[in-house]
Amino acid sequence: MTKSLALAVALALGSAALPALAQQPQHDVTRATLKNGLKVVIIEDKLAPVVTTQVNYLAGGNETPSGFPGTAHAVEHMMFRGSPGLSKDQISALAANMGGNFNAETMEDSTRYYFTVPKQDIDVALRIHAIRMRAVDMKPAEWKNERGAIEQEVARDLSSPMFKATTQMRKDLFAGTPYEHTPLGTRPSFNKTTAADLKHFHDTWYAPNNAVLVIAGDVDPAKTLAEVKSLFADIPSRKLPVKPAFHYQPVKTQHIKLETDTPYGFQIHAFRLPGLRDKDYATALVMSSALASQRGALYGMGMDGTALYGSFEGQFMPHGGIAYAYTAFAKGASLAPIEKRMNAILQHAATKGIDPALVEAAKRSAIASLEFAKNSVDGLANAWSDALVQQQLSSPQAIKSAIEAVTPAMVNALAAKVLNPKASVTATLTPASSGKPVASKGFGGAESFNSAPDKPVTLPKWAQKSFAKLSVPKSHLKPSDFTLANGLRVIVQPEDVSDTVYVTGAIDTNEHMQAKAGQEGISSILDSLFSYGTTGLGRLQFQQALDNISASESAGSSFSLAVPAKHFEQGMKLLADNELNPALPPQAFQIVQHQTAASVAGMLQSPSFLNSLHLSQALYPKNDPSLRHATPQSVMKLSYGDIKQYYADTFRPDMTTLVVVGKVTPDQAKAVVNKYFGHWQAKGPKPETNYPAVPANKATEFNTPDKAAIQDSVQMVQNVDVTENSPQRFALNLGNEVLGGGFYASRFVKDLREKNGLVYTVSSGLSLDKNRGTYNVYFGSDPDKVKAARALVIKDLKAMAQKPVSETELKQAKGILLRQIPLSEASFDGIAGQLLSLSMEGKPLNALELAAKTYYGLTAKDIQAAYAKYIRPDGFVTAVKGPAPKG
Repeated sequence: MTKSLALAVALALGSAALPALAQQPQHDVTRATLKNGLKVVIIEDKLAPVVTTQVNYLAGGNETPSGFPGTAHAVEHMMFRGSPGLSKDQISALAANMGGNFNAETMEDSTRYYFTVPKQDIDVALRIHAIRMRAVDMKPAEWKNERGAIEQEVARDLSSPMFKATTQMRKDLFAGTPYEHTPLGTRPSFNKTTAADLKHFHDTWYAPNNAVLVIAGDVDPAKTLAEVKSLFADIPSRKLPVKPAFHYQPVKTQHIKLETDTPYGFQIHAFRLPGLRDKDYATALVMSSALASQRGALYGMGMDGTALYGSFEGQFMPHGGIAYAYTAFAKGASLAPIEKRMNAILQHAATKGIDPALVEAAKRSAIASLEFAKNSVDGLANAWSDALVQQQLSSPQAIKSAIEAVTPAMVNALAAKVLNPKASVTATLTPASSGKPVASKGFGGAESFNSAPDKPVTLPKWAQKSFAKLSVPKSHLKPSDFTLANGLRVIVQPEDVSDTVYVTGAIDTNEHMQAKAGQEGISSILDSLFSYGTTGLGRLQFQQALDNISASESAGSSFSLAVPAKHFEQGMKLLADNELNPALPPQAFQIVQHQTAASVAGMLQSPSFLNSLHLSQALYPKNDPSLRHATPQSVMKLSYGDIKQYYADTFRPDMTTLVVVGKVTPDQAKAVVNKYFGHWQAKGPKPETNYPAVPANKATEFNTPDKAAIQDSVQMVQNVDVTENSPQRFALNLGNEVLGGGFYASRFVKDLREKNGLVYTVSSGLSLDKNRGTYNVYFGSDPDKVKAARALVIKDLKAMAQKPVSETELKQAKGILLRQIPLSEASFDGIAGQLLSLSMEGKPLNALELAAKTYYGLTAKDIQAAYAKYIRPDGFVTAVKGPAPKG
């Protein structure tokens, strides 16, 4: 199975084996409880000049009235629609001016609102939190429009067969408890919900004595606490209702059958687990991780060809959890042997126990994850919020001793209790075809919709000074950059907020440009074979070596390593061994070849692939290399020698960049990288990996049926005469922030969501390569709303070329892009990804600073000219996946 398929499985289930728990107590932590009951925790962290603020209300999906499961979710949406003294337009403008990194999340037992902002904006973020805690407007007219948007969110999720399956599994596992429904809500419940209902929920539960404020980042704790007291201390506490109780009933065995639009199917077994606050939580966490191990039998189903993939995931909530044992299978495959093997594995774990070595490895991994969670400012805040609110612990670190105390006997006892086939819910998602794309002329044209330009927003007096003047921020990064004798580029950014190191890298390869005719699919097979170990260490031995140092690693054309700093050299030795000496066993090649061919057969009939292929065919010339794709025939024609030769031809040090971020010095990193990668040699001239330039596309529209979907996914794409190095990209990017940046403050969101309730989300942007580029707009909408939403997009794009954007919009767009410098440097993976991308594009490592200076100097007329010349509002290929649009 390919890595992309494994990722799809994990994303589809929406869970993780190990939650981000947090850090050792080496950060300075300040705690306080105000007289009104508000709990405040401030964690100082110097990773970047960035701060995350999170207000956690101890009310979520559980507290919703009977028959109104989405009330808490709807309140979350309406918190962005205005409060006394702070209008929705002001909230949008302030959030955008701070960089646009804000959102909220409704969970079962709580609702979290957060901002991640440059450190100088913390006072603005805190004021918004305080004003919204005090009161909200909940105007009926605002709820009417927002209800349209939230119903689009519901439609999006209900268009996912995996979501529908797991939602039904949850209902069966937690029948009769608050967990039997998700916090999402339903259209019928929203249709009978009133603005008054939502205000009552807010006024009942959104009280300081029912909230926890977490602040993490580059702050002065004493000064910050004083400001919190000045803003929140006079908000009155409230008498809180009694929270709903949990009375679990025995699980009744159920089997759910659904068709899915994915290229492959899923077989899932679900069991009820202890929750985050249960005494057995640490044991359940370790058990889940042990069963998910790459050395385990479930994962082995994918490696020996029984299934495409196999694994185990634990999803934890405060009062209960769900264990998912799952496999992915090819379309048309027999389920009998897969189900038999899964049952045997689960029965063995329940009756014979789990390998003690896997239990110990899982414990080490869970403890190591406490340290890795420090590597992100917002991740650090999440860790503390989760610990204090979800787990009701004094700190994230409090779980460590419980994990250390877990024994194999405790894990086996829990497995025997949990993995009971008579108390499980199963689901089978079978791939089904929906039909090929068909040309459409039913959703073009223009109509009159509510898109009148807004008046300039006047910021509150207390915020005006913060955004009165723009400035170009300085990057805090000072990377060391060197190239080995063999051409391998190495970039090192030392960071000491944790005792860990994160490594990422990529080889500049492109199957479409490098593979011989008839070899389509060869890179997918090659990348999958790296999981089978090295010439010196078999698959299980290699994974054990990683487990021994609590490291995670992936190899291939893109590679990564996360490792405790003390094991940096050992981790790099393993990564290099996997990259440079992959085992590529012949028997594994045969397994992966058949798996890939089976996956491809299903892919060719899946709505997503058919939609994407038809879109590309409409954009690019007939023989464009990007149109090459694997078929079962091309995959099965590949020989083992073809794979070996492709590896030799495409894996080259002079086409590779390796980035190291963490607790390591440049000299240490250089010595280690040179020791293990220095002997790697390239042969022959560098290959061409960049696609050629293409002409402008013709406008066209089509619909790809997807019978699993109730909502349409709409992509509007056109070729643009702009590349990743074109100077014009700056004006287009700046204009795109006016159209799509800052959420409610953007034109697209205002017109499509806020004013008309046509979509839940809408996004737009440029996608640029060396020789070609596209401009893309994406949104999800009901079939009867597609035409209106598309017309508004076109109308807004035409306006960009007809009239300069306002000074307010220009300043706001610049503020968003300028603030991306500190915000992009607030995590190890953000830093590494940024440096890697710049290297692969051949740009200087300070390119963001250089770009910021360019953005700072652009004018509204520059944007207007760029959109007039390069964007063709009537030149889109519009691809609609889902039901045929109406109207």
